Amino acid sequence: MAFQDITGTLLAQAAITTGYTVAYTTPANTRTFVKDITFCNTTVGAIDIYLSLVPDGGTAGAANALYFNHSVAAYATFQWKGVQILNAAGTIQVKASATGCTVNASGGEAR
Repeated sequence: MAFQDITGTLLAQAAITTGYTVAYTTPANTRTFVKDITFCNTTVGAIDIYLSLVPDGGTAGAANALYFNHSVAAYATFQWKGVQILNAAGTIQVKASATGCTVNASGGEAR
C-alpha cells in the first residue's frame, strides 16, 4: 500500500477585494484538503462574502460557490469547518461586497 505525505499548511491569507481573486492554487501533481476557512470583517458595517472552490479551467461563481452573498456582521468573524478536496490547479477564490474583510484558509497538501 502506498502512503501519501500530507503536510498541514496555511493555504491562504489575504485581504479580500470586490472582484474574485485567487487566494490559493493547488500545485501540480497535488490534491489539497481544505479544512478551515475564516473571514474577518474589520469594518463598521456588514460585508457580503463570496467563496468558490474552482476546478482547473473553471470560473468562480454560483456553480462552484461554497458561500454566495453570505453576510458577515461588522467587526465579526465567520468560520467554516469541514473537508473539501481540490485537485491540481484547482483554486480557492474569494470576493466581497466591499473592502475591509480578510480570509485565512488552512488544510493540507497530498502528493
